[in-house]
This record gives sequence, C-alpha cells and structure tokens, in this order.
Amino acid sequence: MKNTTTFVRASLAAIAILSASATTSYAGPKDYEFQLVSAEVKQGPDAEVSVRLVDKRNGQAVSDAVIFTTRMDMAPEGMEAMTTPVEELPSGQAGTYKFKTNLSMEGGWRFQLGAKVQGEGETVSGEVVVKATP
Repeated sequence: MKNTTTFVRASLAAIAILSASATTSYAGPKDYEFQLVSAEVKQGPDAEVSVRLVDKRNGQAVSDAVIFTTRMDMAPEGMEAMTTPVEELPSGQAGTYKFKTNLSMEGGWRFQLGAKVQGEGETVSGEVVVKATP
C-alpha cells in the first residue's frame, strides 16, 4: 500500500508539472518590435535616429538589448541600393537606442535592426521607416 501511495503522489506531481509547463508561454522574436521615437528626422550628415525596442506582450521598453545589425537604405523611395553608414550613440534613456547617420536626401529611409535580448535564444529583428525632412 505504501508503494502505491508513493506512486500515485509521484504521478500526480508529474502531471502537475507537465500541465504547468504546457500552459507557460515563452517570448519569441515576434513578441518584440522596434518603434521610432520620431518618424521625421532632419536631413543631413549628422542625422540622429532614435528607436525603442518594445516587448509587445506588456508594452514595456527593453533596455538590455544588444543592437548588432543596422542597415539604412532608401528602399521606400525605390532606391534600396542607396545605403548610408549607421553609428550607435549613447542614448541616456533606458529602452531607447540612438544612432547617427547621413540622411543625404529628403524622403523615406528604411532602417533595419537586429538585436539580442537577454533570455531570448533567437535574434529580434525589425525595420522602421524614417522620413528625412529639410
């Protein structure tokens, strides 16, 4: 009888653990998005673009991401081959990432980013469109 009781308790504990893990939801790359702080940026060689990385599940900015991929091009204007370098700057605001670039022409610029978020196994990637104004 003692072995049966031990077996039943162990079985119930295993079922409880499996049930809890089956309902636990883990974050993935699609749970994050990059958002522009300002959609319009002054055109020029020292243009500054700021983005937030937001956890869409709770609306909170993610402050511990490591941005390792950036690309700025004029794809929205039909000129994807027209690219410009991007340099990361200190932000001073948690969850906001700041960059310096040369927006040499007015119009739409696509900004593609890739980041690693602590605790996430996959890369978070996204893009935003910046409008360069005179």
